[in-house]
Amino acid sequence: MIADVRREDGPPPGDARPARRWLPAFAVVALLAEMAVAMLTTAVEQTPTIDEPVYLGTAIFSLEHHSLRYNPEHPPLGKLLIGIGTAFADVHVDPGFEGDQTQLGRSVLYESGHDPGRLLLSARLPVIVLTLLFGLVVFAFARDLAGPAGGVVALALYALSPDLVAHGSLATLDVPAAGFLVTSAWLLWRARRRPRRYLPLAGLALGAAVATKMSALAAVPVLLLLVVLSWWQARRTAGPHRTARHLAAGAAAAAGVALLAVAVVWGSYLLVDPQLRWVPPPGLPPPHGLRAAAGLLPLPEPYLDGMRVQFGFEDRVWTTFLFGEQHVGALWYYLPAALLVKTPLGALALWVAGVVAMVSRLRPAAPYVLLPAAVLLASAMTGSRDLGVRYALFVPMFLAIAAAGVVVVRRRWAPAAVAVLVAFVAVSSLRTFPYYLPYANEAFGGPARTHRLLHDSNVDWGQDLGRLAVRLRQGYPGERVWLVYKGSGVPSHYGIEAADPLAVPPESVHGLLVVSDSAMAKADDRLAALLRTSTPIDEVGHSITIHRRP
Repeated sequence: MIADVRREDGPPPGDARPARRWLPAFAVVALLAEMAVAMLTTAVEQTPTIDEPVYLGTAIFSLEHHSLRYNPEHPPLGKLLIGIGTAFADVHVDPGFEGDQTQLGRSVLYESGHDPGRLLLSARLPVIVLTLLFGLVVFAFARDLAGPAGGVVALALYALSPDLVAHGSLATLDVPAAGFLVTSAWLLWRARRRPRRYLPLAGLALGAAVATKMSALAAVPVLLLLVVLSWWQARRTAGPHRTARHLAAGAAAAAGVALLAVAVVWGSYLLVDPQLRWVPPPGLPPPHGLRAAAGLLPLPEPYLDGMRVQFGFEDRVWTTFLFGEQHVGALWYYLPAALLVKTPLGALALWVAGVVAMVSRLRPAAPYVLLPAAVLLASAMTGSRDLGVRYALFVPMFLAIAAAGVVVVRRRWAPAAVAVLVAFVAVSSLRTFPYYLPYANEAFGGPARTHRLLHDSNVDWGQDLGRLAVRLRQGYPGERVWLVYKGSGVPSHYGIEAADPLAVPPESVHGLLVVSDSAMAKADDRLAALLRTSTPIDEVGHSITIHRRP
């Protein structure tokens, strides 16, 4: 019997024997506890990634001085959430600070008189909590579609996803934005039964996503269409079938949801500065074509100018590193290829099976799960910055929910196959602990080989500077160190005394040559020549390689 997808307010009917009622609850607690331990361990052990000090510094400066000056390319809500963790840290920034956002982040983290590790952990904690809450959303969404067993399967894929653990433990915006979009889609699904209860909540969740990252705008048309679909479905089951009237009412409901989303965006800016004082940053690219139309959106001026900053980023020519080769410009297939490398093999199999099950057996739910994921992925694939799967974290979230559809397949072998695949995911995920950021699945050689295939936030985002300090202190005391580090940390703070090998003639570089793997992936001629005449002797966190130079 196929799960009844009409019961959006709770799990489908099924076996409710008391002896089994506690099993899903136990599984949820166990999976979220495992994810919490993994994220907390990672958050404690990792030093700052490239983006985190920017968001941390912006959050503190914005809240203290009610200023929208820094980091305009991202709306403030996600940074305000990060700032919650530092609310009791008593960190202050001079209102006359003149540096850029990178310098601001470094000043807050390393020059404010606070312990950088504790300050960064306090900023990461709100994102960790949000990531766990989004896990409950994934479970609830999947349970509504395929019952408690489906919910557990979806949550297992979510909680064991190395990418979600890695980025859920960082004070960044990628997981919050994706999680709010999934939450909005789930509430729209539930609105098929009770639109007046869930549509306003869906609008708030959609607004939270758009107020966190501008890339969430790509999902707005799709989710507003789903508002119309949910309203039409609700009215059709509640009374006489009057298509035109129901669609018109659905369009009005979509307008209401859009207004709520816009209100959340405005509210996030007004929360920072009630007077909305704003000076456009210099060098904004002139709007043209469809980009000029974006300026007509009913959003705050800082948001619209932030979009222009993003357009400027997109107009640049970025280099891409994929499967060991460097490319000038973006590759349209980069994100699918990177996801193929960085997703556990068992999860890939369950994703495919879940999509098939959803389009064949759970068709009413397919637009709510598959359509937003497809549109967001298509939008992300058109971008010019191939810097990591963090631009597509909505994929493991939505497809974990889709994978729940496998439990409605009534074949004798199906439960065992699902259990084996989930176990395979668990083993693969736990084996990479605590190095989740550079994860690659077994088909591509595991995390030790990720740097040969991908770069940047897929493997080396500056997170292992602290681990490098420990390794040098314990394994190579007193040796001369030459460092090429790609990150936002300050090596000297961790006790690393190193020189820049690119600032002296190559024949002067002797001893240990320590290079971030992302720098190796995009090495210029000078660094490449040094690497060719060096011998790799050690690695740190699968993201930094230590070489010996005679």
